[in-house]
Amino acid sequence: MKSLADLEAIRARTLESINMRKDNDACRVVIGMATCGIAAGARPVMLAFMEEIQKRNLQHVTVSQTGCIGMCRYEPMLDVILPGKEKVTYIHVKPEMVPRIVAEHIVNGQPVEEYTIGAAKD
Repeated sequence: MKSLADLEAIRARTLESINMRKDNDACRVVIGMATCGIAAGARPVMLAFMEEIQKRNLQHVTVSQTGCIGMCRYEPMLDVILPGKEKVTYIHVKPEMVPRIVAEHIVNGQPVEEYTIGAAKD
């Protein structure tokens, strides 16, 4: 980098690559992977989501991680964010719950209410 024009070219390339990664039509699954989530079993849950999404060949679903959400007693926790809809937070998620969440919520758009934070009884 020798000039302001070089710096501007780097900036333009970086912004273009960031915009390519954005898919406004994509469903996002965001899993809490701080130490509390990992200790509660978030890693097998994340792997179950990745396997189920691959098995169903779902192209517009991304699985990502986040840090501590601050509600450790509900871990493993995750959010499902469908375009144009409110975020849904699932709690105490186990790998065996994943196929139902994928089928009912991600594929058919109907949250699995009994797994959500709204159904918590404490």
